Amino acid sequence: MDLNNAVWRKSSRSGPNGGQCVEVAANVPGVVAVRDSKNPDGSKLLFTPGQWSSFIGGIKSGEFDRLT
Repeated sequence: MDLNNAVWRKSSRSGPNGGQCVEVAANVPGVVAVRDSKNPDGSKLLFTPGQWSSFIGGIKSGEFDRLT
């Protein structure tokens, strides 16, 4: 997957001091790409838009709260 033209963004909740952040690129047709902001040249995770939407919905509904 060619991600050279991906536009990466961090969460608005990410602090200014780096930390444990992920970046998301949603401008690649048919794919939502996710990477570690501390290692932008490292591995990326790729999701379909439907998978990503389900994941975000699970976060918002508290589905993963018990995992911490």
